Amino acid sequence: MDLSNLKPAAGSVKKNSKRLGRGQGSGKGGTAARGHKGAKSRSGYSKKIGFEGGQMPLQRRVPKFGFTNINRKEYQGINLDTIQRLINDGKIDGSLQFDQMVSLRLAGKNELVKILGRGKLSSKITISAHKFTATAKAAIEAAGGEAVTIQ
Repeated sequence: MDLSNLKPAAGSVKKNSKRLGRGQGSGKGGTAARGHKGAKSRSGYSKKIGFEGGQMPLQRRVPKFGFTNINRKEYQGINLDTIQRLINDGKIDGSLQFDQMVSLRLAGKNELVKILGRGKLSSKITISAHKFTATAKAAIEAAGGEAVTIQ
């Protein structure tokens, strides 16, 4: 290999041999290969998202129904059997705070947490969460623990 046989990698150089809109003699003058009239022939044209050439767009063809409550609060649910398994594994002892839930990846730092009543709880534990189901609260207190609601 020497300087006489160097060439760019295949596909890296894309030069159109004809310059558009540079007079009739160039072969691409006049309309500059845009055709006659219409939005696409004009400068500054950009197609709107979802535009289907004047046909009714899919987003408008599909029927709409239902209702979305803008004040709805989503809670990340954590079941009692999950908490009991973490206690058995030695990852929790005595109490479970919100920051521990985040570090154990049971919930995200911006999520609200609700303790759910699936499973059995055999250990005495103090749990701090945003909400508790009635069965979960009863099971925690039956095991000698405490359910603390945080805001």
